[in-house]
Amino acid sequence: MIPRHTAVNKIIVMFAAVLFLAAAFPSVSTAQDDVAAKLAEAIRFYGELEFEKGIDLVNQLLQQPGVTSRDSAAGYATLSMLTYGKGLDYIRQSYEYLDRIAGIGPCVIDLPQHLWPQQLRDQWYKILHARNQLTCTDDSERPLKTVAVMEFDNYSVDKYREKLGFIAKGLADFFEADFSQISDLKVVERDKVDFILKELELAKSGMMTATDAVRIGKMLGAQVMIFGTIVQTDDDKARMLVKAVNVETSEIMAYVEKEGKPEFFKMQKEMVGELAGKLDMIVNEKTRSMLEENGTSSDDAATLYSQGLYYMDQYDYAKAYEFFKQAYDKDSEFEEAKEKMDIYRPLVS
Repeated sequence: MIPRHTAVNKIIVMFAAVLFLAAAFPSVSTAQDDVAAKLAEAIRFYGELEFEKGIDLVNQLLQQPGVTSRDSAAGYATLSMLTYGKGLDYIRQSYEYLDRIAGIGPCVIDLPQHLWPQQLRDQWYKILHARNQLTCTDDSERPLKTVAVMEFDNYSVDKYREKLGFIAKGLADFFEADFSQISDLKVVERDKVDFILKELELAKSGMMTATDAVRIGKMLGAQVMIFGTIVQTDDDKARMLVKAVNVETSEIMAYVEKEGKPEFFKMQKEMVGELAGKLDMIVNEKTRSMLEENGTSSDDAATLYSQGLYYMDQYDYAKAYEFFKQAYDKDSEFEEAKEKMDIYRPLVS
């Protein structure tokens, strides 16, 4: 049983404020400031396990005059998360709020909500898929190149194949997070990629033909797909290969390869910059600094985090939380692990 967490969690408040101000309220006014502040307060209640208080606050907000469609969508996104936190008996009700958002318009704000637990995120993809609206049209003057990162294939042998089973998932997650820092790119969420693979009954990227890759890329709205493989044959030797494939032509646009000690997450960090350079992406000093700050330099922490991702995808939040916590204990600057802890801590009990 996890003890009641009553301290205001700065990460939850930060993500709430950033999400709703940036996605829901592009032109910030005093009234919109107030809406964003109240939604951030409601999410703070989630972190403190005060789900009903958060729900009451959002319902009051939605009943105010002048509520816009963006306000409503952001409010229902928060209500879904708070209601889900109440337990198994409330899952269906939390899904109903997602249906309401879809009725307003699935592209009114940027969803899925970053702080949603995994089951809510998966349900959102199901709703979008049923409506044939898995992607939103980019109306910006400079549309971004969209990239989808597939889960890495593990071609290791003997005991190393089992040992590296979780790492393949973690590497894809880290590549996604790092590519997201590059301003020229829009990166498809890892779990959205997984959802499509399950829908098409393609459990592994290695099972895909060139035709499959084009089909999946188009469903995800991606122009480029990133595939990776890891191989370890003994205690001292490992290899990682990452390639970028053009969705329309199935041609390999660029690839990078590393060999050496089995320090896969260190290899990953180096390969992101190299691959970006070969794809003519702009990586300035600020971006390089952000890439360095992302993730962790501890292979042990990265491995534990990868195990947490596995259990998160299984909706086993207690185990997921424990592995994220262990990862954070290994590296107290591992912000991604801390963020996941904040999402799943309220759901453990």
